[in-house]
Amino acid sequence: MYELTINLQPGAKAPLYEQIYEHIKCEIQEGHIRSGEKLPSTRALSRHLEVSRSTVELAYEQLLSEGYVEAEPYRGYFVSQIEGLYHFEKREREHTEKEQKQERAYLYDFTPNGVDLKSFPYNAWRKLSKECLTDDRAELFRLGNPQGEYGLRNAICSYLHQARGVNCRPEQVIVGAGSDYLLLLLLMIIGSRHRIALENPTYRQAYRLFENSECEVCTVDMDGRGMQVDKLRESGADIAFVMPSHQYPLGIVMPIRRRMELLKWADEKPGRYIIEDDYDSEFRYKGKPIPALQGYDSRGKVIYTGTFSKSIAPAIRMSYIVLPPDILALYKKRCSFLSSTVSRVDQLILQKFIEEGYYERHLNKTRALYKSRHDTLLGCLREMKGDFTVSGENAGVHLLLHFTGRVSEKEMIERAAEAGVKVYGLSEYCVEKKEDVKEDETVILLGYANMGEEKICQAVRLLEKAWS
Repeated sequence: MYELTINLQPGAKAPLYEQIYEHIKCEIQEGHIRSGEKLPSTRALSRHLEVSRSTVELAYEQLLSEGYVEAEPYRGYFVSQIEGLYHFEKREREHTEKEQKQERAYLYDFTPNGVDLKSFPYNAWRKLSKECLTDDRAELFRLGNPQGEYGLRNAICSYLHQARGVNCRPEQVIVGAGSDYLLLLLLMIIGSRHRIALENPTYRQAYRLFENSECEVCTVDMDGRGMQVDKLRESGADIAFVMPSHQYPLGIVMPIRRRMELLKWADEKPGRYIIEDDYDSEFRYKGKPIPALQGYDSRGKVIYTGTFSKSIAPAIRMSYIVLPPDILALYKKRCSFLSSTVSRVDQLILQKFIEEGYYERHLNKTRALYKSRHDTLLGCLREMKGDFTVSGENAGVHLLLHFTGRVSEKEMIERAAEAGVKVYGLSEYCVEKKEDVKEDETVILLGYANMGEEKICQAVRLLEKAWS
């Protein structure tokens, strides 16, 4: 029998059973404990290490499940034959760490895609998670409905109707692991015989997804009210991808007249559709939000998409798409065999989160937080010296600075970086050069969701020095 002496650290982050497991696993991997050798009994090892027997049993169970040891009835635990088993080399981790260290460190990051993770409702989420898993609910670990659980889809429908004016039934909703997956699913549903038009500039991830499909892709320039419908007609597209509630990255809120023009365009010919990406409509700080474009659609021309990544947390990875009747029929025919990409447990947690009012309270709290940071940033910018204008404010989690007669975008970004501040240029969102672009204009994006008010002020002061 192999004698085990393990230096346990009771105050360490790793629990005791994990320390025992890691020690034995390393000893086996390094050949210090050979195949066929018997390990101490759980009773003997717990007495030797002065820990509870259940702690040792947990460690042995983990080793057993991974195949490092085998249990023989009435005899005990023996080391398995592990030649050929794969294990990670430490040098790979060191290589990764070196690569990470090479990245430039910033004091402040004005990322336009940020969220405030400190405001995540940990207590509520933990409570609901515990409630969902308190009882033995084996059904939660079986494959569920391909479209997502009915209860969650029903909760999403209720929320969308009340908050966004969306008219839909649970049967029209598909829940998926992020907007990227749902757009890929949509491409599978509609097929490749389409020409898709996107705004310019636009959300580059959507453009990449469409570009790498078999569909034709083009861009349509915008004016101050959104995608220009006359140029959309000229493009020959039969599908338009738009963000009317808060266009990314320009922050334009499409007025009702332009929305009606878009719906008219879609209704002019059969087979035309609008994909409405309503990614952050929850965050509006002035005036009443305009209802979603889908709410005005009476002909089944709008495919509506939304996400919880912005309003709750990116790692939630739950988004949804609302299909009009014709597209829903195609889904049933072509793609209903695909399994849901979101765990049923996570779906149930989110369902309860919405139904029990936690989501509404979280939105109200987050909206107030972002408004405060939005107002702080605007106040600091008003005091900042320089010839620039601001656009895209009063909604979302970022705004834009327009500089005229200044240095290039690249140089302004570099100057900010030297001061320890990361900013973002509009050019990285432009797919094609706009016809009406101003040659002497530089546009910088500043996101404020992931920075506190004090840090926002400090960062703006550094930018003022860097750009003066």
